[in-house]
Amino acid sequence: MIALPVVSENPVQRKPDWLRVKLPVGKEYAQVRSLVDTHKLHTICESGNCPNMGECWGAGTATFMILGNICTRSCSFCAVATGRPLAVDLDEPNRVANSVKLMQVKHCVITSVDRDDLKDGGSIIWAETLQAIRRESPETTLETLIPDFRGVWDNLYRVLEERPEVMSHNVETVRRLTKQVRIQAKYDRSLECLKRISEFGLRTKTGIMLGLGETEDDVLEAMDDLVANGVHILTLGQYLQPTRNHHPVIDWIHPDQFAKYKEIGLAKGLRYVESGPLVRSSYHAEKHLFDF
Repeated sequence: MIALPVVSENPVQRKPDWLRVKLPVGKEYAQVRSLVDTHKLHTICESGNCPNMGECWGAGTATFMILGNICTRSCSFCAVATGRPLAVDLDEPNRVANSVKLMQVKHCVITSVDRDDLKDGGSIIWAETLQAIRRESPETTLETLIPDFRGVWDNLYRVLEERPEVMSHNVETVRRLTKQVRIQAKYDRSLECLKRISEFGLRTKTGIMLGLGETEDDVLEAMDDLVANGVHILTLGQYLQPTRNHHPVIDWIHPDQFAKYKEIGLAKGLRYVESGPLVRSSYHAEKHLFDF
């Protein structure tokens, strides 16, 4: 008998050279690193192993995740644990605000897990967190990367009324792939969320991961949808598979294609497009505070 090699159904693809990350350096980064370690502060930058942590911290930008680390949804791309979340921590807004103050964050990005288990979708803690940061660090600008609140728009407006400088909600992928990538989400509901943010008069931002199996036509269709619903800022980055159990990487998108998408997006009417293999939702977030 001849022994045959066992091949995984989803073999791990070797990352191309353009996905290599530079080690974080710089005086500003070192100062923030020291503060985080000394005060045992928590940022999604670290826990998410973001490739741009050094660059963002050096620019005075940091991202914090609120409402726990267990999500009620099970998106096939996401490494966040799925299950029954713990009770809401009512002191979390104050702790996050204290971290922002200690780190001397210039531009603060707040995100969260989905809390479909809560009647308010977590929107009360969202609003209280923004209020606490404004109180402790009035010079800090704010960006919120919010869930869709299951289309319960009163919960969305509770956050909108705090008027962060940038309001973001990610569509994550193109229309055709939404059902397999974002199992409990709806593409059109995300568009409705973005439209309501824009109509409220706030800078409106979204992000899409590439390499999940989308075509160029899919991406261009998504751009048209976003422009039609009032989106101003778009981030495009390479999807990276967290584990073998997650959606596989179908394509490694070349930097030249990312550059092409940026040109097309701007020509279609988007105000700002961050497009590159290592781009993530909050990459260069401090640069998205354009005159509005």
